[in-house]
Amino acid sequence: MRQIFLDTETTGLSAEGGDRIIEIGCVELVNRKLTRNNLHFYLNPERDSHEDALKVHGISNEFLRDKPKFSEVAQELMDYVQGAEIIIHNAAFDLGFLNKELERVGQGAFALSVSGVVDTLVMAKQMYPGKRNSLDALCDRLGVDNSGRTLHGALLDAELLADVYINLTRGQEALMMDLGSETEGAGAQDSIDLSSFKLPVLQANAQEHAAHAAHLIELDKASAGKTVWRLSACAA
Repeated sequence: MRQIFLDTETTGLSAEGGDRIIEIGCVELVNRKLTRNNLHFYLNPERDSHEDALKVHGISNEFLRDKPKFSEVAQELMDYVQGAEIIIHNAAFDLGFLNKELERVGQGAFALSVSGVVDTLVMAKQMYPGKRNSLDALCDRLGVDNSGRTLHGALLDAELLADVYINLTRGQEALMMDLGSETEGAGAQDSIDLSSFKLPVLQANAQEHAAHAAHLIELDKASAGKTVWRLSACAA
């Protein structure tokens, strides 16, 4: 499965009121593994950011003056996300801006080009009702290192979101989660026949045997010859 974690930074809070996207960050996972096939744009919004927005993202109006406009990257963005599942934190906000930008260049709604959109804010509210579920709060709760996040940045936030999502859905990686119809409806107390699972047996190599023997010698010395295997040998 191909999943894209997406985040935007904007000049303000209202797409309908004329605010624009100034940064887009996308991080790709395939089968829950990072691929490093990421996509990142800074964009010239053709207007200045609101003062409050500047405090959030710290991207100056001057820095964006020579960056491409959304119309120049729109096709590359849509080709990149085509057919993927898109994961966004507070998806309504980002989709509202993306749809408005696409409307300006004569393209259809963002969701028409992807297989679906997952909102991790909705997921988090279901899992942690009544608690703070901002991206920072989820990083703290789930043990995701966000120490490098002093300001919001679309690519960094997309990378953090990928880590948060993996932690939110870690149960999907549980051994034998999908056992098929044979175990469907089985209670938690039922035993599972593992005989059909072929597990590889990995033999220790010579270096590992030597390291093991050396460790046993150190344990024997530390216990003054009172290790279980030494006492067992004496008794025999």
